[in-house]
Amino acid sequence: MDNSMKTIKVSAAIIKREHSVFATQRGYGAQKGKWEFPGGKIEPGESPEQAVVREIREELAIEIIVQKLLTVVEYDYPDFHLQMYCFLCEICERKAGRPVLREHEAARWLTRETIDEVDWLPADQVVLHRVKEFMV
Repeated sequence: MDNSMKTIKVSAAIIKREHSVFATQRGYGAQKGKWEFPGGKIEPGESPEQAVVREIREELAIEIIVQKLLTVVEYDYPDFHLQMYCFLCEICERKAGRPVLREHEAARWLTRETIDEVDWLPADQVVLHRVKEFMV
């Protein structure tokens, strides 16, 4: 990592349901149109786990249960270093609802067979092999 590069810390939710995971397509910014695991920036004073719950509530209007930290991805984009906490999650059944796309263009439930069909952001590509391990 280049020490002069700004580090951005984010949390991502790998939301699983049966044999699939939830992915969203970015609707804004330089990476518009690319696919990612939903989430966002960790705010000051917030833990990565708190951030992922808040971000999913804000972006998708659903409540999630964080099961465990799957991995932390360190990735250098051209203009910043990304530190991404990837949490394995599920939708809270008591407060179940359907995800509402507030910031994304599209969303899909992807299976092991379809997960490579979308154009993933580079940092999200790094975690795909770990995700596929539990998708049987």
